[in-house]
Amino acid sequence: MKAYVFPGQGAQFVGMGKELYESSDRAKEMFNQANEILGFNITDIMFNGTEDDLKQTKVTQPAIFLHSVILAETLGDSFKPEMVAGHSLGEFSALVAAKAFDFKDGLILVSKRAQAMQMACEKQQSTMAAIIGMEDEQVEKVCNEIDAIVVPANYNSPGQIVISGSVEGIDQAIEKLSAMGAKRALKLNVGGAFHSPLMEPAKVELAEAIDTTDIKKPVCPIYQNVTAKAVTDPIQIKENLKQQLTAPVKWTQTTKNMLADGATSFTEVGPGKVLQGLIKKVDRLIPTESA
Repeated sequence: MKAYVFPGQGAQFVGMGKELYESSDRAKEMFNQANEILGFNITDIMFNGTEDDLKQTKVTQPAIFLHSVILAETLGDSFKPEMVAGHSLGEFSALVAAKAFDFKDGLILVSKRAQAMQMACEKQQSTMAAIIGMEDEQVEKVCNEIDAIVVPANYNSPGQIVISGSVEGIDQAIEKLSAMGAKRALKLNVGGAFHSPLMEPAKVELAEAIDTTDIKKPVCPIYQNVTAKAVTDPIQIKENLKQQLTAPVKWTQTTKNMLADGATSFTEVGPGKVLQGLIKKVDRLIPTESA
């Protein structure tokens, strides 16, 4: 079975989408439509902006979504997913690609998500950190022992987990995990504590938008971040989307479940090759490629 996966925040790069815009009339049409929906020329930022411009959450998330969804659209009849998944933000791209909701509704949701998350980040100073070379259970235990907000946020691959929380909590966790032998415990240059309790204000705001969005049964199963399991029921998809902002991204578990359910190859649709690298750490022999 052919699996398609969609990247999340952090995969952006200056000039992203420009080649698509220039080579495909359909892509150009969708990019122009996106400018109208968003009320500003995101294409100008994507094609000609600086790295700092693209790092703004309210820009980054719709930009990556657009690159992924428009790329999938330009694949035409060759795009026939049998299972899909997306890393954090990428879950919204996956849902559009699987026809659970349309391009416009997806972009509006992503824009609201980005703005809500940016506002939540501004309410309290917070951050994230990558922990390399520790078992998941070790990281979870340390997080539970700290008397400050710090939780596992991304289970990216075996031996690679990202934690999220208050600056105080992250600093304490880095110190303890380094002393325990972590190969690397590195604070990340991000705007806030994504996939942690500090995203609760954004979760509440986004839930209202999700409730009013028409979500249909996807053309194939989507493996959602919250459960890492195959889902096709629109009601369950909505509930999982609502929980996503404060729940961890179970990417390692997602990859394992997709393989167990028959995935024979993975195609990454969107900017970068981050997910291909993570998947290879779960199964180095499985074929991976970019769309």
